[in-house]
Amino acid sequence: MIDIHCHILPGIDDGPKTEEQAFTMCKIAARDGIKAIVATPHTGNGVYLNDAKDVLRGVKKLNKLLKEKGINLTIFPGHDAHIQPELIEDIEQGKVLTINNGKKYIILELPAKSVPSYVEECITKLKSNGITGIISHPERNYQIQQNLYVIEKLIQAGALLQITAMSLTGGFAAPAQKTAVRLLKQRLVHIMASDAHSEDKRPPVLSLAVKKAAKFIGERNAWEMASTRPLEVIS
Repeated sequence: MIDIHCHILPGIDDGPKTEEQAFTMCKIAARDGIKAIVATPHTGNGVYLNDAKDVLRGVKKLNKLLKEKGINLTIFPGHDAHIQPELIEDIEQGKVLTINNGKKYIILELPAKSVPSYVEECITKLKSNGITGIISHPERNYQIQQNLYVIEKLIQAGALLQITAMSLTGGFAAPAQKTAVRLLKQRLVHIMASDAHSEDKRPPVLSLAVKKAAKFIGERNAWEMASTRPLEVIS
């Protein structure tokens, strides 16, 4: 499996605070069958503003540690980018990283409660520049929970959807789990990721959610969300 949304770099956002904690998270991911992780620290959300150079430096350092310790896991660079009108300019100026720095896909974080009017335009603008926006954890957004048509419009504009594994397994509030199931049943989900932040409360585990998703969309489709499609994204 491949996890394209994970807060795995230490001391950079609200993920692990130390290198030891980050390494423990990596071991948990490897035990779960995850072979690659995209490091996606927050940026542009009003709290964190992580420079691309710091992310690339952190990824290089963590990969070096994993190789030294014999952990079969590869870390790729990225950002959990808060969606805003100037995002494409920030990408072009090298401030915000696309997944694996490939200028093809980017993780987009919505506000928790709403979907601002500029989001659809931003997705369209990214698409016109060859970049596909991947909306992270839409099931946890209040406005989307109330009306799935909001997210359908974003898909029509060119976005992909990524749900959080723990939303499906009940790790977040009941509305998030219910919405995740609704999105799955309506075949609106493209990718599943951990959005992990820690070794205990929010660990990098995908296998439990894959089994859960299989009950609604079949084993093959569930597996594709955690393996085939994420591989296409980082490649």
